[in-house]
Amino acid sequence: MLFAKPRRLTENGVLGMNKRNIDYIGRYNQRKFYKRVDDKLTTKQLALANDIAVPALIGTVCQQHEIMHIPEMVNNRDGFVIKPSQGSGGKGILVITKVENGHYFKPNGHEVTPSEIDRHISNILSGLFSLGGKPDVAIVEGLIEFDPVFDGYSFEGVPDIRLIVFKGFPVMGMLRLSTAASDGKANLHQGAVGVGLDIGTGQGLHAVQFDRPLDLHPDTDKKLTEILVPHWDTLLHTASKAYEMSELGYLGTDMVLDQKLGPLLLELNARPGLAIQIANGQGLLPRLKHVEQMKNKSMSVEERVAYAKTHFSSLPSA
Repeated sequence: MLFAKPRRLTENGVLGMNKRNIDYIGRYNQRKFYKRVDDKLTTKQLALANDIAVPALIGTVCQQHEIMHIPEMVNNRDGFVIKPSQGSGGKGILVITKVENGHYFKPNGHEVTPSEIDRHISNILSGLFSLGGKPDVAIVEGLIEFDPVFDGYSFEGVPDIRLIVFKGFPVMGMLRLSTAASDGKANLHQGAVGVGLDIGTGQGLHAVQFDRPLDLHPDTDKKLTEILVPHWDTLLHTASKAYEMSELGYLGTDMVLDQKLGPLLLELNARPGLAIQIANGQGLLPRLKHVEQMKNKSMSVEERVAYAKTHFSSLPSA
């Protein structure tokens, strides 16, 4: 394995963790606003208040004695998702894609018993998956209907789109695709594939798994750079609107495409990871510095998106 010196990485425009933490997260994200993104229930409520579409909220479980109400809560549902309100890194998310005669099944077809669901929710409430191990709330959401445009590009799980937003400008994008190695989860650390996306068009640029380049999806053999993400303008506008909604200057927005509802905001992240640079084959620093040099020029969401598409596209204009 080859390693590059930090100075060489910086010269090539790569944003490192220390610089991200000090110059961007520390400088542009006020801690008093962190709850807006660290608590998924708060994020969902804020999004709805700002006319941003989110997955349907079926209900919440706040106390251990409320767990007994789960069967009636999900009654007549084909599937559902249970997640910790203050979880991170995809931990504690349970996806049920099939319900049959009181039996629950995961995307891989494995059955989850009612007692296992109860135990999982109990673990969420006790803080097993939450930031700092604090007691948490379990969120029960409607199942996202997989957009067929991604058929063959993802293994069992639902792909999501990560956009880095700086001062309201979408500066870099990535599509995360689940694999057998990631157990159907779109988590890069667990083995999901990251596909860098052109900000101007939503076209796939470059793909990696475990930080190594690859051309084909490891489970489906689909050519990854042929993907063109639909509803791209809506995704960019949603990400840009999250700046005013959260009041955080540097954040990650995670979205999914629902077959019927279109783009939905899943969550926001005040400390987005840096692997998006590897997926794009280029660093964030030049784009971040570009925005900083604009000082505090006031622009609308539409103007910011148009500016980003023009100035941060990696593909030659037609």
